[in-house]
Amino acid sequence: MPNPPRKRTIKHCAVVGGGIIGVAVARELSNRLDGVQVTIYEKEDRLAAHQTGHNSGVVHAGLYYEPGGLKARLCRRGVELLQEFCAAKNLPYEACGKLVIAQTPEESTRLDTIFARATANGVPGVRMLSGGQIREVEPNAVGLSALHSPETAIVDYTAITEALADDVRAMGGSIRLGQEVVALEQQASGVVVTTKDGGEHYDLVVACAGLQSDRLAAATGEPATPKIVPFFGQYYLVGPEARHQVKGLIYPVPDPKHPFLGVHLTKRIDGEMMLGPNAFISFGRESYAWNEVTLRDVANYALFPGFWNFARQNVPSAVREFQTVVSRKKFIREAMRFVPALEGASILPGTRGVRAQAMNGDGTLVDDFVIARRRDMVLVRNAPSPGATSSMAIAEYIVEQALQRG
Repeated sequence: MPNPPRKRTIKHCAVVGGGIIGVAVARELSNRLDGVQVTIYEKEDRLAAHQTGHNSGVVHAGLYYEPGGLKARLCRRGVELLQEFCAAKNLPYEACGKLVIAQTPEESTRLDTIFARATANGVPGVRMLSGGQIREVEPNAVGLSALHSPETAIVDYTAITEALADDVRAMGGSIRLGQEVVALEQQASGVVVTTKDGGEHYDLVVACAGLQSDRLAAATGEPATPKIVPFFGQYYLVGPEARHQVKGLIYPVPDPKHPFLGVHLTKRIDGEMMLGPNAFISFGRESYAWNEVTLRDVANYALFPGFWNFARQNVPSAVREFQTVVSRKKFIREAMRFVPALEGASILPGTRGVRAQAMNGDGTLVDDFVIARRRDMVLVRNAPSPGATSSMAIAEYIVEQALQRG
């Protein structure tokens, strides 16, 4: 009978990336290993500078994900951990609830499938509503049927990241801001992390590089795909005169003909009501304004055959999304399908995020989490939504895997 894998001896480890997943991994390493020295490298001058700090703040309950898959398992565990952490740190956590509303018989059929998945995933309190019952949850919403998830919540992920970082520091870890990692090199034992200031040796390195994850992985010898293709998502804020028309979250039923969800309504933890996001190709991986163009990033996907395969297969979706890019009226009309009372409401520009969309060479989008192991490195290559929700559970999973000698 083979011996079980032995636990690794790790005294020095590094985490590349100061988003919520990277900081959660650093905290988990600090918790799990006695006497370990953990260092976080973040190329920006603050934590949560990119995807973590530009998302909607939703704590996803696990409605859509394939039962038994990594997303489903880590999402449900992540919700538990986030709820406990926010309570312990006195951080806001509001279970405002979510409706997924069907407007057609075809959408109602798809909603039944989502309900079956949500039930299999153990989403608490989830139920189906008739059109008449929708108003009991959201008095101003309309639809043919809906799925209600009362435990879907909202938080401030930047505040959570900072609180996780405080724990890392309290356990003796260090956070190096303004330190861009340019190379990871596997040694006979351990890994050298190189920045412009030189290299340092660590027993274990976990890379949570988000929008730059494919580049860092390729630099270690990993395959070039899945490749990150950036898509921006623009949010708008409903004017103060109308923000109370919606009490929680209202989402459309996902359409398999479209790769992205479409406009939805999201209450924010500060009381604002957001519309969005749309999804359209970005002119830079970290471009948060329409006129910010990074030629290297554009060339990266323009020369990638998978992107053009994706584009050819999704022309109708591109047209739909482009209409909401150029027209605020189109944006609010999409929202009015669910809440007609928003007619005439003012809307203001909100945040713009850029999602790290992992894409295969044939143009298909990578749906599940992708976490690659390379001797003394762990590379998070894809952590899309519900990545922030699942962050502390992803950290548990990564650390458990990393501590085993395979």
